[in-house]
Amino acid sequence: MATRDEILAAAQRHLNIDPRASMAVLAAAAGVGRATLHRHFASRDDLLHELGTRSLDRWEQSLDAADARGVAASGDAGRIRACLTDLFARYLADSDDFGFALTDSYLTSAPDLMTRSDRLAEREVELLSAAQAAGVLRDDVSSRWLTHAVYGLLVAAREAVREGDVARRDLDALVLSTFLKGASS
Repeated sequence: MATRDEILAAAQRHLNIDPRASMAVLAAAAGVGRATLHRHFASRDDLLHELGTRSLDRWEQSLDAADARGVAASGDAGRIRACLTDLFARYLADSDDFGFALTDSYLTSAPDLMTRSDRLAEREVELLSAAQAAGVLRDDVSSRWLTHAVYGLLVAAREAVREGDVARRDLDALVLSTFLKGASS
């Protein structure tokens, strides 16, 4: 019998391939019947909410593990650049697991998930603002714009790997250099 965590992991893997998959398809992907899936999650929204919560957990864990707040407070350009490198690697690893969460409409409409997402984005803005103040990132755009650029790069990375345009092994360096240097020559 599959555990709740095994069902969630299978659903998550399948949603990365087919974000619109039905509960029946997700049950089959997890190797359980629909009744078993529904014992764990009353609806598709309940399942998505749990996966959204886990995705936000990973975002928060990445910020904590990179010590984004402490590094931002230091104002040290070298530490900030190293933190950004670490954070992008973590974000890309998380997007391998939670890629569907970047664009799923349910996750952008659940009020509690959005509130938590906004709080985490504020932590990211703190780091990006410190990076601007330290001269690591350009300061002629808002740090909020840079946060949107991070998100856009993660979506682009997910799609590029899915479509075979970029090898996963090249993604960390490509995304980081695109963020830090832009598309200029």
